[in-house]
Amino acid sequence: MPTPTPLPAPLSLSRTAASPAAASRTSPGRTAPARTPVARASAPSPVPRVADSDRRRTSASVVLRSVLEHGPVARSTIARLTGLSPASVTDHVARLAGLGLVREAAAPGRSKGAGRPHVPLDLDDSRFVVGGVHVAVPFTTVALLDLRGRVLERREFKHRGTEPYEVLARAAEGLEALLAEAADSRPLGVGVAVGGWVDRDSGTVVEHPLLGWREVPVREVLAARTGLPVHVDGHARALVNAERLFGQARGSRSVLHLFAGNVVDAAFATHDEVHHGPRSQAGSVAHLPLAGGTELCECGRTGCLQAELSERTLCRRAREAGVVDGDNPMRVLAAADAGNPVAVRLLRERARMTGRAAGLLLDVLNPERVVVTEVGVLFREDCLAALRDEVGPERAGCVAPTGFRDLVLAVAGGAVALDVLYRDPLTASSESN
Repeated sequence: MPTPTPLPAPLSLSRTAASPAAASRTSPGRTAPARTPVARASAPSPVPRVADSDRRRTSASVVLRSVLEHGPVARSTIARLTGLSPASVTDHVARLAGLGLVREAAAPGRSKGAGRPHVPLDLDDSRFVVGGVHVAVPFTTVALLDLRGRVLERREFKHRGTEPYEVLARAAEGLEALLAEAADSRPLGVGVAVGGWVDRDSGTVVEHPLLGWREVPVREVLAARTGLPVHVDGHARALVNAERLFGQARGSRSVLHLFAGNVVDAAFATHDEVHHGPRSQAGSVAHLPLAGGTELCECGRTGCLQAELSERTLCRRAREAGVVDGDNPMRVLAAADAGNPVAVRLLRERARMTGRAAGLLLDVLNPERVVVTEVGVLFREDCLAALRDEVGPERAGCVAPTGFRDLVLAVAGGAVALDVLYRDPLTASSESN
């Protein structure tokens, strides 16, 4: 069994064929207001200087993040953005280029002045991929992503049952099939995102009530099945990392992600660090009380976030109203898009209550930006408007849906591995060559 260190040498998976299901669009699965946060436009931002006490990245990490955010970018610009000396930047660029992570973007042109021409640097996204696994309540998503967090391939597998070792075995088979189709790419590792209580350090799903999982050693099981290093985290924290690396929150000093699928949870990052808490329990918001809630929770109280906002609740209400059969929220969305007024009302009401939950978390944490993953908010402007109306006009500008839309689950899994790479690229990649 491979040692679970951050993204060591990429190893070949066995090329056993699998029969993955076809990819399809999927769902992601108030008190008095605090001081108003300032909304910031989404734009590439200067990488924070290494001298910042809140930053724990190595110098190589800072250089690689600069190339990710600003590339193609000159070495002199990297030095200015990071505060590193030109000599240090040159040294780290040489190391990263030797590992296959960066490359010169173009051949140097004729210089109009004295000295060496500036050759811009960019990510080398042609060599490596990471595997992504997201385990939702009804299905598992497996995917391959490049170093920019772009989804190259994905598949979904509807669960035959929720026995953890069977679910993880099918995920490993799905990854094997995807990598067999991408034989020219080298896998750096696998990221796994799961709802519920996930202990990142041990790679364990401590508790997922809806799946019936307790103390499932996900990292150990998938590492043994794939021969690759595996990293595991909660899906809300995974999406915060995806947003700060590749999405809406790039450049934000603090960001909150609220995920409303079958599982409802949240994650908070400040100064580029995601808060985990002891044994990664931070972000458990399922039983926070939501004003105006009417759903009875399994805990015995009424109006808990999980009970009110879960996709299970949305689908049950839609069934009771005769809108749809089954438990797929995308069917509720399709009914609303077709003009069904009851479906429209159910989606708007859920978005409004999601906005109330976002307002509650804004009051407590006061983040600069809030990113929401919720099916109605992702795909309908009226639902986004309902959410922002509930948040209030003074704070609505800092709340936005995730930009990953129907790829959000695939991105969540891959982002767990990519976060490890961008935090320590030398350790993560040096053994791969």
